[in-house]
Amino acid sequence: MTIKAHQFDHVVSKFQMKSRNAGDRLVWFVYEGKLVTHTRRSHRSGDLPFQKSMPKQLGLTPNEFRQAVACKLNRDEYIEILRRKGYLK
Repeated sequence: MTIKAHQFDHVVSKFQMKSRNAGDRLVWFVYEGKLVTHTRRSHRSGDLPFQKSMPKQLGLTPNEFRQAVACKLNRDEYIEILRRKGYLK
């Protein structure tokens, strides 16, 4: 699966993740005031490098990540996945 920068940015927005620009765009998910997951993406447009590591860094399987990119996974479902995998109590 290949994703573009704008597709990843849509997932960040949909999951209400925080982000800031540094050497790369740093992205993290905070739940109830606690940092849960984090990743980064290149500033360049087009296909993103290091796509294979992004799902794991966000606590998702590759299939769950594909669902998120395809807009088939919302924030509440993401939270439930993280809870089921032990990222959240």
